[in-house]
Amino acid sequence: MADIQRVLDLERIDRDIFRGPVIESVLQRTFGGQVAGQALVAATRTVGEGFAVHSLHAYFVGPGRPHIPTVFVVDRIRDGRSFIARHVKAVQDGRTIFAMQASFHREGDTGIEHSDQMRAVPDPEDVVMDTSGMTRTRRLLLREWSDWDIRVVDADDYRHNPYTASQQVVWFRSKAALPDDPTFHVCTLAYMSDMTLLSSALVPHPGVEVQEASLDHAMWFLRPFRADEWLLYDQVSPSAHAGRALTHGRIFNRAGDLVAVVTQEGLTRHLAPGVDPVPHDPGAAG
Repeated sequence: MADIQRVLDLERIDRDIFRGPVIESVLQRTFGGQVAGQALVAATRTVGEGFAVHSLHAYFVGPGRPHIPTVFVVDRIRDGRSFIARHVKAVQDGRTIFAMQASFHREGDTGIEHSDQMRAVPDPEDVVMDTSGMTRTRRLLLREWSDWDIRVVDADDYRHNPYTASQQVVWFRSKAALPDDPTFHVCTLAYMSDMTLLSSALVPHPGVEVQEASLDHAMWFLRPFRADEWLLYDQVSPSAHAGRALTHGRIFNRAGDLVAVVTQEGLTRHLAPGVDPVPHDPGAAG
């Protein structure tokens, strides 16, 4: 996998049309976080200074092919004094594979303040990854994401909510230092947010191989952060039924500030006999 700066380096080919680079991958379908991160870059490049993205809502409507470029077409839905809205389509061979709406808020507004607290977990330096019980799909993805330090906290090392069906806690960060531009860190987190989230639905089903694909994805960006510093991804899966699983994640910085919230529904379909789960990427629905 190319480094994130190359992934997010889009070429502007018209006022509101951008082209993403072809990124080498061991996966047969384009990683969904890559498409989401690139789409957000395209949207931000049509927004003036003084506004920052605060939310995105997206649908993965078709599988992407990593060996051809993706074109991103931005529609300027609204330019208001306090909020700006953009719609982005990701297109390959004339076919839409991804659609996203993003909203931007004027910087400097003030209001009430409160936040959930981060649960008590071991420091990331004290977390040792045990891959022996991982499915082949998970091991493949960790190799694909070798530029990222991803550490799943052992389930015995934190207190569980007895009313939650499935829980998973992950420390993660970029191994490489990233530029200081806050927008770059937001787009990087959009990329990273698709990592490991759908796997939280498999926690109550150890060893089970399923066909995975992100179906939709929503994010809210709440406070400043850096994606090259440790972030805690506190994940739950409230429900899995009829081949789909709902997942939800809260992202904290190391100081315990809640910086982002993610909700995603994904395909978790039982595999047909003889089907290999490894080539199917959990970020591009088929």
